[in-house]
Amino acid sequence: MYVQPVAPGDGYLWNPGYWAYDPAAGGYYWVPGVWVRPPQVGLLWTPGYWGWGGNAFLFHEGYWGPHVGFYGGINYGFGYTGAGFWGGRWEGGHFAYNTAVMHVKHTVIHNTYVDNVHVTNVGVTNVHTSFNGGQGGLQARPNAQEQQWSHENHVAATPEQQQHMTLAHADHSNFASANGGHPQNAALPRVGATTGAVAARVRILRATASDMLTR
Repeated sequence: MYVQPVAPGDGYLWNPGYWAYDPAAGGYYWVPGVWVRPPQVGLLWTPGYWGWGGNAFLFHEGYWGPHVGFYGGINYGFGYTGAGFWGGRWEGGHFAYNTAVMHVKHTVIHNTYVDNVHVTNVGVTNVHTSFNGGQGGLQARPNAQEQQWSHENHVAATPEQQQHMTLAHADHSNFASANGGHPQNAALPRVGATTGAVAARVRILRATASDMLTR
């Protein structure tokens, strides 16, 4: 749980933070939420998520596409309620921000609107559960529309996003073994910019490494 940093400028889209895993480097490490630029106008980010694969939890990579698809039913906040995305929309080549959930400066970004209905009445439960399937996991499944969108042309994470993950991995303080699930930089305004970073507000709940690998 963390406060979203203010958007650094018009055209940036939000990528929620998540736990990545590297057993050789010490286990789980936090990849902070961050504002990034999409690879092209009209694309939206579908976050990755951990899901039960039958004998282990697997991480489903995020991607860019014309629609926000299935992301495990995880409530990442800031418009990612567990199904769909209510943080903004593309309008005539510009991204309009829903300031009911997005933190932007109105003096800098003028293409905004307010929609409280979708972000408060979505029927989300288990808002602190951060994995799909398995014991204690969310039981969400993709609906027909999300299954259709899974066949659209998708674009992988941009070099900027890959750099962000590399930087997160290189910072030992991001590892759960060092921060106890409470990362100092839970979210950043831009890739590589720690000025304006925000810390986690409460202890982040997570499955243990043994849970993820053997459950």
